[in-house]
Formats: sequence, structure tokens, C-alpha cells
Amino acid sequence: MILGRRAFLALVTAMGLAQAAGMAAAQERLSVVATTGMIADAAREVGGDLVDVRALMGPGVDPHAYRQTRSDIVALANADLVLWNGLYLEAQMEEFLLELGRDQPVVAVAEGVPADRLIGSADYDGRYDPHLWMTPELWSRVVETVRDALIEVRPEGADTFTANAEDYLSELSDLADYTAEALSSVPADRRVLVTAHDAFGYFGAAYDFEVIGIQGISTESEAGLRRVSDLVDLLVERDIGAVFVETSVSDRNIRALIEGAAAEGHEVAIGGELYSDAMGEPGTYRGTYIGMIDSNATTIARALGGEAPEAGMRDLLN
Repeated sequence: MILGRRAFLALVTAMGLAQAAGMAAAQERLSVVATTGMIADAAREVGGDLVDVRALMGPGVDPHAYRQTRSDIVALANADLVLWNGLYLEAQMEEFLLELGRDQPVVAVAEGVPADRLIGSADYDGRYDPHLWMTPELWSRVVETVRDALIEVRPEGADTFTANAEDYLSELSDLADYTAEALSSVPADRRVLVTAHDAFGYFGAAYDFEVIGIQGISTESEAGLRRVSDLVDLLVERDIGAVFVETSVSDRNIRALIEGAAAEGHEVAIGGELYSDAMGEPGTYRGTYIGMIDSNATTIARALGGEAPEAGMRDLLN
């Protein structure tokens, strides 16, 4: 079909207006850069349509060892708001992020949690365990900090941010109830969680599990041969039959434990794969915070003799 001149000009004008409207809408959305997937997920849930969120670290990425790339630096410098965990989780980025915070809004979301709710770090004097996302109750406090940070940067969006946060916090409350119920079904004498590194301290405190990490709170701390040997002895002596790998940490040390126990005539199985420092693939249920914790709680409960539905809280783990 051939358009007349008047119709053609009208079409071009309409397209131009539509493009301008789209650009204006994009400019109105807050640009938020978060270090980890868990923080990015909280920002998306609270920010809704008012934010564009980018996570620097994807699935399987270890935040303890991550260093910012050139493209990260550009994204961070251009962001309306930068959200990071703090508590020395992003150890290799901390100096850069603190410097960036002198010139633009940069918020360490975990550092708003009162010190009396934190667990001290055995690796670093005067520091705390940064893995607050391991319990929905503690993570809810971080979500509130994310909400407040968004309101500070975009006050006119306060009603939306507040309403979205209330809805999300309600979902986290349901997650907390499911997690507590599933894990309470594990027999008391089997509540021993052996993992690649000590990311589950808050989990252990909340659900009455003994947590044993081959490495310390930071994956930067190496596990020596003596440490592995001692843990092999522990597995044998206490008849522990399951250990867990993590998606963001090499399974080398876990495999060494299994092989060492086998040499002593004790069979140890991998109880499952846990999400410790990173969520699952984007666009999947495990690629959300709720899916991550649902997967962890369900996997642990079922592997250690508890009762939990195979497909998890929302029937989405299949």
C-alpha cells in the first residue's frame, strides 16, 4: 500500500511521538545496580515498574572473590542507586564501592541489620557473617532497607515502593513458615549440615542445625589437608551420611571428604546442591530469592530424613 504525503507525515509523527514517549518512560525508571542476585531480586520486587535493575554477579558467581569489570564500573557510575550487601561479602569491591558512595547513592543493605542479630566472623576480627539471606526473617530486614533506599532516591514513588514491599514481605513470611516447618521435621540427631564453606551460620542458628563448612565464612580461606582429614574422622565417628555441594563453590573439597570417608569404610552421599552465595538461572524459579530458599530447605529436609514435598512450597521445583 502506498501512503500519501499527508498520511506518511502523520505516520512519521506518530512514530516519533511513540519513540519519545518510550524514551521518557525509560528515563523515568530508576537505574539500580545491585552486586548480588539476591539483592537485585529484592530491588525488582519492591521497585516494580519504576526501576530497571542490573545484577553484577550471576548464577554460580562467588561474591567473596568477585572483582568489578570495566563494564561494571561504567554501570555503577551511571546508576541512580547502587545496592551492595556489605559486611565484607564483596571483599574485593569494598574499597571501590565506599569511594563511589562519596559521589552518589550507594547503600550497603545488610549493614542496616542490628549488630545483636549478626554472627561474628571467625575469619576476620571485628567483622560479621554476611550471609543474611539464609533466613527469610533476616532477609526481610534487608528488603525494608532496599525499600527505604528507593524511597530516598525517588520520593514520588514512595506509595508504590511501600505497597510492593508489603506484598513481598508477606510472601517472605509464607516462605519462613514453610522453611521452619520443613526443617523441623528433620530428626534432631540428623541435623548436621556439612557444606563447602561456612555460609549457613544464620540458617543453623534459626533452625537448630549444626553447620560444618570445610572452608570458613569467606571462600578465600583455604581448607588444608588437616581440615579435610579431621572432617573425614568426624563423618565416620558420627555416622553422617550426607554432605552438600554449593552452586557457587568448587565441589573439590566435598569430593575429597566423600573419598576419604570411603577409604575408612564409611559411605557418604551428596545430599543435593545448595544455593549459597548465588541464585539459580535468571528466568527460573530457582533464579528468585524465594525459589532459592525453597530449594535449599526442601533439599536439606528430604536428604536428612525430614518431610517436605518434592516440588517444594509452590510446587515449582520439578
